Amino acid sequence: MIRSLTWATILVAHPFFTSAETVSTSAGPMEVRTVISGLDAPWAVGFLPGGPLLITERDTGELLHIVDGKVTSVRGVPSVASDGQGGLLDVMVPSDFTQSREIFMTYARPNGGRSATAVLKGRLSQDGTRLQDTKTIFTIANPTRSERHFGSRIVEAKDGHLFVTVGDRGDRPSAQDTTNHNGTVVRITRHGAPAPSNPGFDQPEIWSYGHRNPQGATLDLAGNLLVVEHGARGGDEVNAVKKGANFGWPVISYGTHYSGGKIGDGTTKAGMEQPEFYWDPSIAPSGMMVYSGALIPEWRGDIFVGSLKFDYISRLDGTPMQEQEQIQGNATLRVRDVREGPDGAIWFLSVGEGALYRMAPS
Repeated sequence: MIRSLTWATILVAHPFFTSAETVSTSAGPMEVRTVISGLDAPWAVGFLPGGPLLITERDTGELLHIVDGKVTSVRGVPSVASDGQGGLLDVMVPSDFTQSREIFMTYARPNGGRSATAVLKGRLSQDGTRLQDTKTIFTIANPTRSERHFGSRIVEAKDGHLFVTVGDRGDRPSAQDTTNHNGTVVRITRHGAPAPSNPGFDQPEIWSYGHRNPQGATLDLAGNLLVVEHGARGGDEVNAVKKGANFGWPVISYGTHYSGGKIGDGTTKAGMEQPEFYWDPSIAPSGMMVYSGALIPEWRGDIFVGSLKFDYISRLDGTPMQEQEQIQGNATLRVRDVREGPDGAIWFLSVGEGALYRMAPS
């Protein structure tokens, strides 16, 4: 189903945008322009070579292909479990797309009234209208009836393997149980097998565990994995993910339960990692990007995270890491995804506005 979408650009390389606003930032005024509006519940955006875009719609389970003013709902996407926080989630265009035509997506896979975070691989047709040779290459163990905490970002590592974030599915203790995939980052091959040199947990795909609900993930400029995850009431975290590490949920946390009750044993415990940064109160983080500095050299290496709760984009930097500024304007309503585009601009999806935006120096 294609809704009444408004497209405001023809080619990414030579954009013609409408609905501009200027926002003030530490690097000077930035122009924020609408790229496409009329979206329903957009979750992720991906960039294809030459200018076309892919956008996932969580609730309808649609993958939208957008090029030269034409919006197509891509055929061949499997049915998704769209109740609660589930649906069609992340999309990732790998570095060899020009040769392989492959794309990867995460979704809530239905399973007899239950659902599971899963990874789909398919080849995008030359005209962008359909997925071919689709295959679900990975599904977490133990699907549940929970409609919460699917994760689920997918990142291509420098070695070509895939990192995928998985939430605790609302079952807090399971994030400390490596006989399932809940509350983990998994590392798999492009065929879905456990990647070589994984730590060797009971579920061999697991790379790290003790996560709550990581809805943002990216590589820093050196190729190291970072994730951002929702806390409960306070305690949203940025974590530098390491092989075999336990990030503590729900034994340690800087937040409290929604009831106000204490979580676990406090904020520290031997053998459990500390966050690089945490927010209190929670900002409901989703989407994460490390900026290359292509158009804005002052921000090279900085981290950008969307806030679903407070309607801004957080910029983080420093040692120790700190939130340096909150980039906010009319467009930053419930920011779900933040990406650097091939043009060096910062692109972001607003659930509140149902739109994709591009931000660059004015």
